[in-house]
Amino acid sequence: MIKNLLKKILPKTSLQAYHYILAKLAALFFQHPSEQLIVIGVTGTNGKSSTVQLIGQLLEQMGERVGWTTTASFKVAEKEWINDRKMTMLGRFQTQRLLRRMVRAGCRYAIVETSSQGIEQYRHIGIHYDVAVFTNLTPEHIEAHGGFENYKQAKLKLFQTVARASKKYQQGELVKKIFIANLDDIHAKDFLEFSADKKYGFGFTFSSFPTGVIPFQATDFFQSAEGIQFHLENQVFRSPLVGGFHGSNLLAAVTTCYTLGYPWAAIQQATTRLKSIPGRLEKIDEGQSFTVLVDYAYEPAALRALYESIKVFAYKRLIHVTGSAGGGRDVARRKQIGAFSAKKDDVVIVTNEDPYDEDPWEIINAVADAANEQGKEEGVTLYRILDRQEAITFAISLAKEGDLVLITGKGSEPVMAVARGKKIPWDDRLAVRKALQQL
Repeated sequence: MIKNLLKKILPKTSLQAYHYILAKLAALFFQHPSEQLIVIGVTGTNGKSSTVQLIGQLLEQMGERVGWTTTASFKVAEKEWINDRKMTMLGRFQTQRLLRRMVRAGCRYAIVETSSQGIEQYRHIGIHYDVAVFTNLTPEHIEAHGGFENYKQAKLKLFQTVARASKKYQQGELVKKIFIANLDDIHAKDFLEFSADKKYGFGFTFSSFPTGVIPFQATDFFQSAEGIQFHLENQVFRSPLVGGFHGSNLLAAVTTCYTLGYPWAAIQQATTRLKSIPGRLEKIDEGQSFTVLVDYAYEPAALRALYESIKVFAYKRLIHVTGSAGGGRDVARRKQIGAFSAKKDDVVIVTNEDPYDEDPWEIINAVADAANEQGKEEGVTLYRILDRQEAITFAISLAKEGDLVLITGKGSEPVMAVARGKKIPWDDRLAVRKALQQL
């Protein structure tokens, strides 16, 4: 309530000063815990949470104690729990408290998913980053930032922060400042312009890279319903992760681990023991004769990658439960999601996602109208259902042997954000199981 009041009465410059001072005070209150950790910041549009968790899993497989904070979950050594806050970066005091818990638990590494909105509110201030990782950049949060270039500049501030930060000592050694960027993305060069001790790039398709960057290019990428694999540095990296989009996430993670000093052979062995990422192409199986997948993808670029990934399931029909977030979040993408779904899906079911303070029907209609304009027929191949459980149950009831039911937008999120700042318990995976058990 106080925060919302301050937003209304304070000018932007004063509000920024408030955020900055709060971040400094939080770090001071918890005695600057990031000074005792090697901190890896991961930024970009898509794949941030997965990349954070994959880096963490690989480091754990190689004997390290780690902590992380992501949109999906929090982790402190052996303890991991769901992020039910609908925030990628928590408030400054909560983040610093988590970092202090990591120190107390004996963690060596802290991996922090670092969002553009978090950066704009100075939530990264007081975190002494050592490594910055860039995944990719596509239009998102454009309304909130006032344009794509502003959005990009916010992301760049993480790398700028690392470049300006002093170096720290860990275990008697000076920790190097390291940049890692996805060279398949045209914006990578901008993230690699800042000064660092070492700069690395990764990718599958890039043909050039900036001077001073050490490139790692993977080849022979292959995906199936059993996992993914690629060749890199005379090693064959295999993982049980399902979904082609995980290729770039995993490549980012293995490159990061190598830059931290771990040998390729050890990293390669660790990839074979990775666990699936909750809510990312997660298969829900109750013995039914069709496939049901739950995925977090909520914007056009992520959906495009998802459609490529699900081809490995060789389905007959694709029945898709989709929607879009409210709260003024990227209003333009609603029509894009509807149009894209119309072209790719056999049946489109548009439902409520995270309406915040908006009328959920307005969001649903924006998506569904776009699908209708692209040829989907109301009541035959296009349905509008407000209640998300009802929408999922209806999708399940339509499915026949060999079909694929795809539910996107929330993944493993445990809450739904509704009006007046309320968050109600919700889990797409539980909703699917409930529907399947009713068959």
